[in-house]
Amino acid sequence: MAIFGGPVGRSRMPVKNLGASELCLFIEPYGEDYWLKPGEAFTVGPEAEGIDVWFDTYVSTDCITVWLYEGGDPTKVVLDYVVVDADGTRLDCGHQRPPRLADPDPV
Repeated sequence: MAIFGGPVGRSRMPVKNLGASELCLFIEPYGEDYWLKPGEAFTVGPEAEGIDVWFDTYVSTDCITVWLYEGGDPTKVVLDYVVVDADGTRLDCGHQRPPRLADPDPV
């Protein structure tokens, strides 16, 4: 089955922003961020084919944090992963990151 720019199976995870504001896809352990505009979809998966990846996800307001584990073993973090858009284009960390707002009360 093909969806969101590539084959999706147990080792691929599609993420779609169904909200009305930007959504941060945050990939650990490197803390890399990819920003989805409303209606956009990305797919997360291992860089190398043939790895059985399980995903651990944490959802908070406007952010989804994802860990990738080989075979579901939390001691085997997948360090080489890829995030692609709906066309299959590989995305870089910081993709569509919104500009930082000025701190109204700097210390």
